[in-house]
Amino acid sequence: MTKIITIAIPKGGVGKTTTAVNLAASMAVLEKRVLLIDTDPFGACSMALGFTQENTKGGLFEVFNFMHSMAQVIHRTDLAFLDFVPANIPTQQAEERMLRIAENRTLLKNILRTIAPHYDYIIIDTPPFLRGLTTNALTCADSVLIPIKSGHFSLEGIDKLFKYFDWIREAANKNLQIEGILQTMYEPHTKVTELTDRELQLRFRKHLIKSMIPKNTTLTESSFYGKPAVLFNAASKGTLAYLELARELIEKHRASEQSQTTAPVQIQSA
Repeated sequence: MTKIITIAIPKGGVGKTTTAVNLAASMAVLEKRVLLIDTDPFGACSMALGFTQENTKGGLFEVFNFMHSMAQVIHRTDLAFLDFVPANIPTQQAEERMLRIAENRTLLKNILRTIAPHYDYIIIDTPPFLRGLTTNALTCADSVLIPIKSGHFSLEGIDKLFKYFDWIREAANKNLQIEGILQTMYEPHTKVTELTDRELQLRFRKHLIKSMIPKNTTLTESSFYGKPAVLFNAASKGTLAYLELARELIEKHRASEQSQTTAPVQIQSA
C-alpha cells in the first residue's frame, strides 16, 4: 500500500528540501519504489537532483493546467527506484497562476490516484507557506514529517503548523497523521541545542523521531553538485543519518501494517 509523506513547516532554512531529497533517495537505495514531488515554486528539489529547465520535460505546473498527465512529467533519476516530478514553474506569472489553481485543495489528491499504486512511497516537498500548494500536499498525504533546526523560531513554526493540521483534518483530510518531528542540522553540546531539546521533550515528546540529522557539509555540497548525498559521499555522517531515518520510518510503517492485518477479530456472542 502506498504511503504518502508530506514534508512541511512554514519556515525556510530548516532542511526541508534536503530532507525530501535525501529521505526519498535513501528509501530508493533500500529498494522501495519512491516518487518525489516538488510543489515549491522555487524548485530546490530540481536543483538538488541536477535538473534544469533544459533537461526538464514538464512538471506539476503543466499537470495542474491540464497540459500534461502526471505520467508524462515523471522524470527518471540516477537511482533505479527513485522517480521525480519537478514543480517546473518558470516565471512569476506562472507562479501566480499556479497558486490560484492550487486553491482547489483536492487537485493533487485526485491527480495521484492513478499514479500512487506504482510506488511504495510518495514524498512531497512543500514551500515555506501554509496555503494553496501546501494545502494540496497535506490533503493527499497519509502523514506529515516536520523538520526543525535547533532554535526558538523553529518551535514557533511547529505550533503554527499543528493548528493548520487541525484545520486540514476538519476541512479536507480527517486521516492526516503526524509522521514525526525530525531534528536537522543537529549540533550536540551547544546551549541552543540543549534548550531546544528540553523544549521538544516537554511539548512534543511523543512526536519526536529517534533519528537525527547532523550538521554536515556533504548535505550542502551534494545539493550544489545536483546529487543526493548517497551518490555524492555514501560514507558521510549526513548520508548515514538519512539512511537510518529511512530505515526507521520503513520499519515503523511495516509494523503498523502488520498490526492491522493481525488484529484479532471481535466475535459477538449471540
